[in-house]
Amino acid sequence: MSDPTGLIVAVAVLAAATAFGPARARSGGRLRTGGRGDASRLLPAELGAALGERATLVQFSTSRCAACPGTRRLLADVAAVTPGVRLVEIDAETRLDLVRRLDVMRTPTVFVLDRTGRVVRRASGAPARADVVAAVQLATTD
Repeated sequence: MSDPTGLIVAVAVLAAATAFGPARARSGGRLRTGGRGDASRLLPAELGAALGERATLVQFSTSRCAACPGTRRLLADVAAVTPGVRLVEIDAETRLDLVRRLDVMRTPTVFVLDRTGRVVRRASGAPARADVVAAVQLATTD
């Protein structure tokens, strides 16, 4: 009789992967509260661009990110129709200092900043338009 350990491990890994997929899909792109302390503020010098007068949308992207172009279009559209809101895109592959400091684990990662650069909300994955609009409204409320 052969040892069933390999089969048991394979079944356990398959079950874990099956449970992980839907859980990640539900949480992906959901805008949540930003960080605390120094890591929760981005300055114009770090971004390589001025902050928006009312809010700034920051997208971390990579060249191999399938969802990044669609997210960029969504954020650009929100910025275009919302006075005082600016979009800044950061190449995660060349800005590893910010990736590490802000704990960017996947792309796209989106940050919504208030007018001072404080992170109000963040999303790992492509956010929904309604969530971005709501986060911008939150960021622009003094």
